[in-house]
Amino acid sequence: MNICITPQKLSGAVTPPASKSMAHRAVLAMALAGGTGTLSNLSDSQDIQATKRCVEALKAPRPDEALPFLDCGESGSTLRFLIPIALAAAGGGVFTGHGRLMERPQQPYFDIFDEKGIFYEQKDGILTVRGTLTPGVYRLPGNVSSQFVTGLLYALPLLPGDSSVEITTPLESSGYVDMTLDMLQKFGITVENQHYAVLRVPGNQTYQARDIAVESDWSQAGFWYAAAFLDNHVDIQGLNADSTQGDRVVASLYWKLAKPGDVDIDVSGCPDLLPPLAVMAAARQGTTRFINAARLRIKESDRLSTTAALLNHLGGSAEDGPDSLTVHGVPSFSGGTVDGANDHRIVMAAAIAATHSAAPVTILGAEAVNKSYPSFWEDYKRLGGVFDVL
Repeated sequence: MNICITPQKLSGAVTPPASKSMAHRAVLAMALAGGTGTLSNLSDSQDIQATKRCVEALKAPRPDEALPFLDCGESGSTLRFLIPIALAAAGGGVFTGHGRLMERPQQPYFDIFDEKGIFYEQKDGILTVRGTLTPGVYRLPGNVSSQFVTGLLYALPLLPGDSSVEITTPLESSGYVDMTLDMLQKFGITVENQHYAVLRVPGNQTYQARDIAVESDWSQAGFWYAAAFLDNHVDIQGLNADSTQGDRVVASLYWKLAKPGDVDIDVSGCPDLLPPLAVMAAARQGTTRFINAARLRIKESDRLSTTAALLNHLGGSAEDGPDSLTVHGVPSFSGGTVDGANDHRIVMAAAIAATHSAAPVTILGAEAVNKSYPSFWEDYKRLGGVFDVL
């Protein structure tokens, strides 16, 4: 679906959808608890559908020694969370996905599997993992996705003995680990966090069913913060200011960007915020450099490259480096065409940028928002956005 946006300021109240990061964690914990609790305010995004689909496949009856087949869609969280869970619960699994998902690196797990004697094979877009997780020490570097840490923290409590996750270099995404620890605690799982260097996990634990309401998503709120930065009168509602979501940092970064002058912003702990932050940066006085951003190259798109292209195609000024994105402020966008790159966050960032444009903005592949925010275009229109489906 391609759309053409006629620039128009937005106005009104908006509540971001349920947190995708928290929903993944809640769905998995609920499944491991037997599914007897209730989950409310659960987003119907494609990523959450993928996790629910995989949970059902994991629980479905299978012939003896057959591994569950787990279609993870385009969801990196689903794949990385479920790899160790499937090992602990079913002796492994056969994983597949779509888009760029199966190209995304799994080497931190493979290094562990080599050490632990767990079989894995990846070819033709299929990853097969088979073996037994045993209690013990699991080492991970801290500069890789925290999804690897979360997957282990969900699986290790199920083992018959105590384990630990040792982080061998400083942990970059501690906010996501905080979210994991908070959800595990809600479901009765104990993990001792020793300054994010060692996470001690007692074995023989049992997930206890709970009634959970998933809170609104701070990463999606980032796009509405960007809208407000561009002089749209949006009232962002329903957010938990005390949330464990690391992306709540968008509230303070908003004010940091509101001050003129050159500034560096480290996005290692909030990579999902880069597209809306870059739109804000393009509308400010000064040069903004987003650093420690290399992992953004292995998202749904090469997000450093596609964010730079988004801004440049609309008359902005940006260039990406191996580990960074530099954005130079401009008075306004001139309009143009943006390739959504099958990336939900690029599409939403372009839609917000259109409110600050002197001419229409065409977005190719606008349906990509369904990955995380299926009601985005409805909210955009309700707030006064004007667009035509081409």
